Amino acid sequence: MTLQPALPEHTFQALGDPTRRAIVERLSQGPASVSELAAPFEMALPSFLQHLKVLEGRGLIRTVKNGRVRRCEIIPEPFDAATRWLEDQRTLWSARLDRLDAYLTTLKDGDAS
Repeated sequence: MTLQPALPEHTFQALGDPTRRAIVERLSQGPASVSELAAPFEMALPSFLQHLKVLEGRGLIRTVKNGRVRRCEIIPEPFDAATRWLEDQRTLWSARLDRLDAYLTTLKDGDAS
């Protein structure tokens, strides 16, 4: 499987599914085996493994096989890139809304005179 670079759109795409979000939430508490991760979900193991494959392919998690047990852990860097993008968007839109508010205030003040 080819590992994708850590781009925010890859992170958001992978997290667009509630099952994958739940897996990431669980892994944020620490590494877990595939069977531990799959236990809360009512789906066949091959279907669950597809979700892990998407997360791993997008570079959000890694799996390590130790004997017969495959453990998964989160990779924080892609989440950092997505967080930076969201922060940039928040800054951009906050500035735009401040300018809109100032403009609307001047319109309102102009009508009052």
